[in-house]
Amino acid sequence: MKSETIMRWGIRFYIGVFFTYLFIPLVIMGAATFNDSRFPTVSPWKGFTLKWFEALAQDSAMWQALWTSIIVAAGVLVVAVPIGICCALFLSTYQGKGKTFLYSLMMSPLLTPGVIVGISTLIFWKGMGVNGGVVLTVIAQTTFIAAYVMLMVLARLQRFDRTLENAALSLGANQWQTFRRILLPYLKPAVISAAAIAFLQSFENYNTTLFVKGYDTTLTVYIASKVRTGLTPAVNALGLIMILTTIVVAVMFELKRRKEAAKTAAAEASQEQ
Repeated sequence: MKSETIMRWGIRFYIGVFFTYLFIPLVIMGAATFNDSRFPTVSPWKGFTLKWFEALAQDSAMWQALWTSIIVAAGVLVVAVPIGICCALFLSTYQGKGKTFLYSLMMSPLLTPGVIVGISTLIFWKGMGVNGGVVLTVIAQTTFIAAYVMLMVLARLQRFDRTLENAALSLGANQWQTFRRILLPYLKPAVISAAAIAFLQSFENYNTTLFVKGYDTTLTVYIASKVRTGLTPAVNALGLIMILTTIVVAVMFELKRRKEAAKTAAAEASQEQ
């Protein structure tokens, strides 16, 4: 057997094992939603039931925690994405001696444990009269999530042809017009991806949020508290709904992307003719 064949089958086997390891916990979690047991498990199987969806619908505290997480994630999205874009634009154009130091400074929140970020944010802002809550949670999460946005936008900027900006400026466009009509459309894929990452990073954050949430409990903190007091498969029901929603959104996005790619290919083919 040729080495190329062995390598190809080895890669296929690795991918299969990887996705099996990745998705089996999700399958088990989804199956536990339909088990007539008060514990979130599939063993022992006590019969098929839909009562945990009803229990989820009646769990007002969980829905309130979910809504709080969505509000916080939306706030982080609004704040972190512009900050990350500005930092990336600054680093891509600045050529001074302190560029390495500034890059390290902007990256430092990613290397700081979330517990430290949460405690330091709470101490600093509480001294300025800002108590824990949604606003402080957004501030705390933005300190490190903005760095993710900066990295993704900066990676995109490294492949940008700066002569396009110079050409636009030489033709009479101002800086804002150049940014809006040339640079921003080029950065659009990276900005969308960074926004998605920022939203998900905020939604699942626990370590930082625990110290700055105040009386506004997010979903991750609520689930962690339920683990101590007694977790029911209603949480599995919510997880299953979120997984199915994510799959539907991903499929719709992929279909839209393929449709736009087909239109672009058709337009290019018509121009060549």
